[in-house]
Amino acid sequence: MLNEAARRLVDSGALAHLVTINEDGSPQLSVVWVRLDGNELLSAHLDGRQGKLQNIRRDPRVALSFEAEGDNGIGMRNYLVVHGRARITEGGAPELLSALAQTYVGPGTVFPPMTDPPPGFLTHITVDRVGGMGPWSE
Repeated sequence: MLNEAARRLVDSGALAHLVTINEDGSPQLSVVWVRLDGNELLSAHLDGRQGKLQNIRRDPRVALSFEAEGDNGIGMRNYLVVHGRARITEGGAPELLSALAQTYVGPGTVFPPMTDPPPGFLTHITVDRVGGMGPWSE
């Protein structure tokens, strides 16, 4: 569901704004690092008690937004919105965070900045639909 322009944006290191649903129905927003794994978006988390992970375990519906370069010619910045369903798996967080840090922070970055980090959790997001403004919505 992600065209080539959307895939390039995700791989560019644009921060993702992840929206999950709190127990009371209100939105919960987190900024996360993501990468593509085939047709899924992946994010890593060291602490399984985080609100976003608790929310996903209860209700897998999520949305992510990414701000992009360019505009529509009258000043509206391009952006990508991905709606999907998330699932959580155990393990692999330190390895994914280390790989993502090379893009988000810079080459040679040591991350997580701790010795012997916990295995953590990965969030896998399957894309249901794409929106926003830019070459992914054409």
